[in-house]
Amino acid sequence: MILHFGLFLGFQLVGEAIARVFTLRLPGPVIGMILLAVLLLARPKIGTAIEKTATGFLSHLSLLYVPAGVGIVQYLDQVSEIGLPLAAALVGSTVLAIASGALTFKYINRLLGVADETPL
Repeated sequence: MILHFGLFLGFQLVGEAIARVFTLRLPGPVIGMILLAVLLLARPKIGTAIEKTATGFLSHLSLLYVPAGVGIVQYLDQVSEIGLPLAAALVGSTVLAIASGALTFKYINRLLGVADETPL
């Protein structure tokens, strides 16, 4: 389990290094996750080996939101000044993300000839 967790952190570290060296606008953990996905596609046995650790990690994923909550409390005065525009941006971007995902799935289904059973 420690080795698997080290693998996750190692990919995050590599992603951070790539993002900083090449001054990319993509976050390092995302780059690390993409690299890990490439590894898992190339070597499916590794995915089987780390599945138990990854499942356990995902079951405690809510703990990762604690630092974000602490950060919001730390900057509560600034958040209260821009709270309404921030809330509008969060709600608007969430609605747009859901709508674009749904329309993309509908478009892909149409391209693949899959019968559409949704009312839209």
